[in-house]
Amino acid sequence: MRFGCSVLAVMAATGLAAQPALAQKSDGKTDTKTASSKADAAKKKTVSAPTSILPTTQATPTPTPTPKPTATAKPAAKTATRPVAVQPVVPPAVVPTAIPTVSQPVVQDVVVAEPVMAWSMADAKALLATVEYIGKEGLVPADYQPSALRAAIAKGEGDELDALASRVFGWLIEDLRDGRTPMKARVQWFAVDPDQDVMPTAQIMAQSLSEHDVAGVVDKLAPTNPDYAALKADLNATPMANKARRALIQANMDRWRWLARDLGDVYLMTNIPEFQLRLVVKNKIIRSYKTVVGKPGRTATPQLAETVSAVVFNPTWTVPQSIVKGEGLGAKVLNNPGWARSAGYKATKNGDGTITVVQQPGANNSLGLMKIDMPNPHAIYLHDTPSKQYFNSDVRAFSHGCIRTERAVELGMTMAILGAKKTAAEAAEISRSGDYTKVEMTRTFPVYLTYFTYARSIDGQLKPFDDLYARDKPVLDSFAGPRQLKTTQRASEEEIIKLDNPL
Repeated sequence: MRFGCSVLAVMAATGLAAQPALAQKSDGKTDTKTASSKADAAKKKTVSAPTSILPTTQATPTPTPTPKPTATAKPAAKTATRPVAVQPVVPPAVVPTAIPTVSQPVVQDVVVAEPVMAWSMADAKALLATVEYIGKEGLVPADYQPSALRAAIAKGEGDELDALASRVFGWLIEDLRDGRTPMKARVQWFAVDPDQDVMPTAQIMAQSLSEHDVAGVVDKLAPTNPDYAALKADLNATPMANKARRALIQANMDRWRWLARDLGDVYLMTNIPEFQLRLVVKNKIIRSYKTVVGKPGRTATPQLAETVSAVVFNPTWTVPQSIVKGEGLGAKVLNNPGWARSAGYKATKNGDGTITVVQQPGANNSLGLMKIDMPNPHAIYLHDTPSKQYFNSDVRAFSHGCIRTERAVELGMTMAILGAKKTAAEAAEISRSGDYTKVEMTRTFPVYLTYFTYARSIDGQLKPFDDLYARDKPVLDSFAGPRQLKTTQRASEEEIIKLDNPL
C-alpha cells in the first residue's frame, strides 16, 4: 500500500475526496496509440464525455451597440455621455479548429480588423495614460502610437479620434490577451489560446467604454497565474540599463499571455527547459516530478495545451514501423521467439506483408508501468520508463518528444483518484495487477507543455533556464522590432512531427 499512502497525502493536500467506483479491467485490446484511433475513440464516447472540475467561465454580455451616426445625421456637438457605438466592420475570418496538416488545404490567414467605437474625451485620455504605463506589463508603449493619440485628443472628439483610439485600444486588447509575439515567431507552438473566443475584442472594448474603465482592461486580461505576477515584479525591479535581462523577462511574460488567462483549478504543467512536471491545485504545486524531454532537433517536444482522457496502467506499446521495418525488429521477433518472449514482444505478419510488433505489459515495457493519454496530433503523452537512470542527469533531453515522468505510477494513481473517482485501494490494486487497464477520466484535467527560459522553479525562485531548443531568439527579435498586425493564425504552421517512440 506504499503507493496508496502517498496518493492519500495528495488527496488531503488538494481537499478533493475520492468516491468509491468499480475497478476497470483491460478489454484485452491492443493500445495502438495512433492519433486516428484516438479520434475514433473520442467520437464513440460522445455520450459519456468527461465532466469538468473547473469553474464555468461566463462571458460578460456585450452592451447592445447603437449604430454610429452618419456624417449627414451627426449632431453639431458631441458630449462625453454619447452612446458607445460600433461601426459596421467586416468580421474576421472564422478560425479553423483543426491544425493544418500536409494533407489539408492551406488556410489563408487574414489580418484581424478592430471594431470602431465612439470615444469620449475622458476615455481617450484614460487610454493615453494606460498606454504610457503599459511598459510595466512588459509591453512596448510606442506600439500604441501615444504621440498620434495625444494629437488626436488635442483636436477633440470626432471620427479621427474614434478611429485612432479604437485601433490602438484594439491592439492593446489583443496583446494583453493573446501576446504580442506574432505566431510565426512562436516555434513549435500548438497550444491554441481560447481567450479571444471567451473575451472577444469588441466585447471588451464596448464594456470598457460603457463603464468608462479603460484602464481596467489590464487587470481584466493579464494572466492570473502568480508566476506572471512574479515576472512583472522582477521586470519593474530590474534597472533599465540591464537590457538583456529585461528583454528575457519581457519575452517570458509574453509566453504566459500565449496560454489561457486562467489555467484552471487543477492541472498538470511541465516547463520543458526545467525538466520538471507539476501537479497544481489552486495555484499551489502539490507534487512535482522530474522529466525527460525530447532531444533538440526533430525530436524536440512541442508546446501543447491538451486534456487528460485516460490513465493506462501496465500499457502495451505498438512499435512504430520506423523500428519494426527500419531497424529490423519485426524480423528479429519472428525469427527469435525465445528472445521475443523474454523481451515481451509479440509479432503478427499482416496480409500485405507488413509486420506489427506489440510490446506486452511489464517492467521492461518502453512505456514503463503507466501512460497518461492526452489525445493530440503529435502523439505526445506522459509516461513511465524502465530507464530510470536518466532522471539523475542535470540536462534530461533524451526522448523522441514524449515526456518521461519520474514516479509515474504514483502520478497515474493520483489521476485515477482525482479524475475517475477511484479509491486509493482500487488504484493501487489496478497498478499492481500487471494487466493492461485503461482508466477513463470522468473529470477534465488540462495538461500544459510549456517553454519558459526565465521563470519560477519548483522551489518558487525566479531563475533562468537554458534555451534548450533555441526558441528565444525569434521572440526577442520580435520585441526588438515594430509590432506586427494580428492575423487569424492561432498556432504554428510548422510540420507536425509524429514519432510515437518512447525509446
